Amino acid sequence: MTTWQILHNSKVWVQHVEVASSMFARMRGLIGRRELPAGHGLLIENCGSIHTIGMRFPIDVVFLDRDWRVRRICRHVPPGRLMVWCGWLGLRALEVASGWLPLDGVEVGAKMEWQEASEQ
Repeated sequence: MTTWQILHNSKVWVQHVEVASSMFARMRGLIGRRELPAGHGLLIENCGSIHTIGMRFPIDVVFLDRDWRVRRICRHVPPGRLMVWCGWLGLRALEVASGWLPLDGVEVGAKMEWQEASEQ
């Protein structure tokens, strides 16, 4: 499996990113997992909203548009939430375990980059 990274200001922001692009992988998301380690994330493609029903831990969610710009940041989304919606411009959602991702320097409109982990 290819390991991907997301960069912010040309620095690695999320080290290990798994991609959910098939319909089944997008629907399953993080359901059934006991945790998501620090440094790991799930990028859900073609996704303008998420839910946390069936999840076991809170998450932070960063919604991105087609140009990899941040459209919405949702912190501490608890398990059991029916829906978190980004809006019409959200095309992908990055889910990470709540609290570890440095979101203080990231604002709506910030540009992210995407690369294979081996390209460091």
